[in-house]
Amino acid sequence: MPKPSPLRSLPAVHQVLEHPLIASLRPRVAHEYLVAEIQHHLENHREALRQDGGAAPDVNMLASEVAEAVGSWFNPRLQSVINLTGTLLHTNLGRAPLSEAAVAAMAAAAGTVNLEYDLDAGQRGNRDTLVEELLCRLSGAEAATVVNNNAAAVYLALNTLGDRKRVVVSRGELVEIGDSFRIPDIVKKSGCKLMEIGTTNRTHLSDYRHALEEGAVVLLKVHASNYRVQGFTHEVSLAELVALGRKHNVPVVTDLGSGAFVDMRRWGLAGEPTVQESIAAGADVVTFSGDKLLGGPQAGLIVGRAEAIKRIKRNPMKRALRCDKLILAALDATLRAYLSPATIEQSLPAYALIGRSLDEIQKLVDTVRPHVERWAQNRATVTVEPGHSQIGSGSLPDQTLETRLIALTPLRGSPEALAKALRELRPPVIGRVHGGKVLLDLRGLFEVQPLIGAIETATRP
Repeated sequence: MPKPSPLRSLPAVHQVLEHPLIASLRPRVAHEYLVAEIQHHLENHREALRQDGGAAPDVNMLASEVAEAVGSWFNPRLQSVINLTGTLLHTNLGRAPLSEAAVAAMAAAAGTVNLEYDLDAGQRGNRDTLVEELLCRLSGAEAATVVNNNAAAVYLALNTLGDRKRVVVSRGELVEIGDSFRIPDIVKKSGCKLMEIGTTNRTHLSDYRHALEEGAVVLLKVHASNYRVQGFTHEVSLAELVALGRKHNVPVVTDLGSGAFVDMRRWGLAGEPTVQESIAAGADVVTFSGDKLLGGPQAGLIVGRAEAIKRIKRNPMKRALRCDKLILAALDATLRAYLSPATIEQSLPAYALIGRSLDEIQKLVDTVRPHVERWAQNRATVTVEPGHSQIGSGSLPDQTLETRLIALTPLRGSPEALAKALRELRPPVIGRVHGGKVLLDLRGLFEVQPLIGAIETATRP
């Protein structure tokens, strides 16, 4: 007698549905989703049996698989992590951490709010008014508006001021923002015709002048926020560009990228123009990010001269790119911190990390190290090393801050496996692998207790 095919031993869908593990999920999961997941697992097992043979799972095994898979649907995909990579504003980890005031503002805005309602007039209002006055006061601009990120801000400004016409950019400023998003692509998608001038390392005022003679209608200056060109170089200053634009009645748009509102030299960092300086230089439009050096939520801020901003606000694409109430609430709370620049380190987490002294970092190391050593026992040797943190998110690429690192050198296996074990803690701990070690940069540690708690939970018998 031939052996029966193991495929015939697979449980039926209704058998799995009736299993207590699956029945317990019915109050939380619709019937059709459960059926689809069971069918998915059954098909996987059918394929495996066809390929490799073996024994078919029984109803208990299959129900357990399905219940585990369905249970994972309720786990949030966004998780809090501990960023010890040494990159303080890490794009992949959410960039700038929000302040307590910003988080509270978002929670308050989650209900019914006056997003586009004028409480004084009792009629429809404009969401730009929620942050425009404060943005203008802080930057010195005549007017302001906000969209969902800085790429959108650049797109909207160019589409408004130069649609189907020529926009001038120095070849030394054709920046790739990240993940293959490039200034030339944004210019083209905005409907403008890109005019590249100068060379990678040297662009002169005469290059811009010739471009205007050839029909350019917008002068675009892009701050090289994520790289530096050094050596035999020449760059036209914003003030020079503004003077040329005024002479020919052509608007000047500058993309600052990081959007600093405070002088970074305060923390020993240099080379980052502030928003206020760009406005004072006379730029018609200045764009920058909300979640980099501003220290707030993802947003694209547009400030400048009243006439240019008025035109940008009227662009039909403004509605498609606008921010929701939660972002505006967080942005408002973040901007209010700049009313007292002297206390910015106490108000915004990003600057608390940037402004940390080596003594503070060493105290964190001394507190955390014994717990890390207990976790690393039989896995790695633990040492403390000097190091350097970077700001990240394309900000101040050639500037670093001194720090202290806890270095884990694996006793067996690879440093990548050790880094993975740290990511399996709850909350996950994200370090960086370098030189055969896993490095944990304590400048980026907000609070000691979550890290200690994650380690203690993992080492508890």
